[in-house]
Amino acid sequence: MSRPRILIVGAGFAGYRTARTLSRITRGRAHITLLNPTDYFLYLPLLPQVAAGVLEPRRVTVSLSDTLPNVRLVLGEADRIDLDERTLHYTGPEGEGGTLAYDRLVLAAGSVNKLLPIPGVAEHAHGFRGLPEALYLRDHVTRQVELAAADDPKTCAARCTFVVVGAGYTGTEVAAHGKMFTDAQVRKHPLRQGMRPRWMLLDVAPRVLPEMDEKLSATADRVLRQRGVDVRMGTSVKEATHEGVVLTDGEFVETRTLVWCVGVRPDPLVESLGLPMEKGRLLVDPHLQVPGRPELFACGDVAAVPDLEKPGSYTPMTAQHAWRHGKVAAENVAASLGLGGARKPYRHRDLGFVVDLGGAKAAANPLGVALSGVPAGAVTRGYHLAAMPGNRVRVAADWLLDAVLPRQAVQLGLVRSWSVPLDTSSPELARVPGGPGRRQDAGARSGPGAALEADTHDGVSGSGEPGQGRAAEEPAKGQPGSGPTQVRPGPGPAQRRSETETAKGRPAGEPGGGGPGSRFVERRSEGETAKGRPGGEPARNQPGGEPAKSRPGGEPAKNQPQPSAEPPPGQPPPGPDTAPGPVKRSDAPDDSAKGDS
Repeated sequence: MSRPRILIVGAGFAGYRTARTLSRITRGRAHITLLNPTDYFLYLPLLPQVAAGVLEPRRVTVSLSDTLPNVRLVLGEADRIDLDERTLHYTGPEGEGGTLAYDRLVLAAGSVNKLLPIPGVAEHAHGFRGLPEALYLRDHVTRQVELAAADDPKTCAARCTFVVVGAGYTGTEVAAHGKMFTDAQVRKHPLRQGMRPRWMLLDVAPRVLPEMDEKLSATADRVLRQRGVDVRMGTSVKEATHEGVVLTDGEFVETRTLVWCVGVRPDPLVESLGLPMEKGRLLVDPHLQVPGRPELFACGDVAAVPDLEKPGSYTPMTAQHAWRHGKVAAENVAASLGLGGARKPYRHRDLGFVVDLGGAKAAANPLGVALSGVPAGAVTRGYHLAAMPGNRVRVAADWLLDAVLPRQAVQLGLVRSWSVPLDTSSPELARVPGGPGRRQDAGARSGPGAALEADTHDGVSGSGEPGQGRAAEEPAKGQPGSGPTQVRPGPGPAQRRSETETAKGRPAGEPGGGGPGSRFVERRSEGETAKGRPGGEPARNQPGGEPAKSRPGGEPAKNQPQPSAEPPPGQPPPGPDTAPGPVKRSDAPDDSAKGDS
């Protein structure tokens, strides 16, 4: 008798827990396949510490292959699901297509950045949903402080002003850690005329961390203000420009950094299924099974799971719930295949929340007990160490070193601004110039506006901050994932086929230019990874690679006129944040609504 085939889409909190639990239950009696754009599980709650230089990037990642025995890892992003044929079509990291068949399908695709229809946000802001965005923010903040020391007073003030929109878990932690990070840099390299870095935290909500107890909210607000963060509640961004942002109260703030931490929306993949939805999430029963589809399960941010503790509502999009969704989903999948156990509904009560405010400061309410200061800091870090599925010793070592040694404030230059557009269906993957499967996202910089030094931005309206537990908003019309039958943004199979045929005859492993489009207890299960767009290696004719002869961008043929070194009219010369060469947009800029994870 052949073994049943179980396919899991996404390796965030829900997907990773599902795969790990199924591996333990089935013990080789089933083919388990995990489809994910990266080869690691990302522990998103610690991402602000990566951006602030407390932790090294690899500390918050856990290898999927090393920690998931008896699970086959397939790198790629799901493009289309045929429910009747029980097949899933995906695109690999080098642009190649593939098909996976299944007997049981678990959708744990996670979420993507939530946009609001605010002019200029998609072009001048950056999110905080993946490792590339955290690395970019760290480099960008470091660069702004270094450049400010040599600029005139007006430009210096703009470079040293950092605006964070969204006062939920992510935005609050980014502002708290960011202020400590820049203050430490300025102590070593003082700015002219005694200027100090200025961090602003905006949110339309009446208070910081509105989803938490008022006492803990007040604690976080007090710590931020004592540290020097300009906290403005009831205020958001009305418009974003290259020179700064216009606030809803009419004030114009000159800045080169806008960090978008407003929230997330469920991955658009589930909207292409044409099944009943609840504010962007796939409706499931208490057993995490889609009604009328016994082979289909969903958990994490993409699933609207009935909250049995609060009849009539759904479990919030938090990492706490996603992690536990995964365990129940795995047990119910195994039971449906006769591999052991019985079906059971998902039932869980919140264990409390923790918010790391940097240093020894934190706010926490484990089991309903409100804590602040050093005790809260100890509980917060202890919780993260217990919750992480790996790297505990390395994380603890980095915390110890950070307590006794100064942080290294250097630019690595690994991620450019155009590599991490705000409007993207795969925030866990950085865009690669000319790489296969690269997709022009609506928020990607191209053309004259590409050479922005100040494009680090997170959040403009904090109404949907990850981890808040609010219902996900409906996607705006005309945005990616707006219609119930809309397929995930990106090229269709026909387009990939034509490009695959075009690529025939090229040297093996050499990506062709212009391929199909490529692609954060307890807080939002922003941890759920969205299906990643392939990011691939850069083509050899890109900077950093050797140009391939006889290919566009390679060695010019003899007796041919040499191309001019001058850029075409209207196209800026390549800079540190400019994608090399002119980039043609394949879709018009648009603002997508987002959900909450």
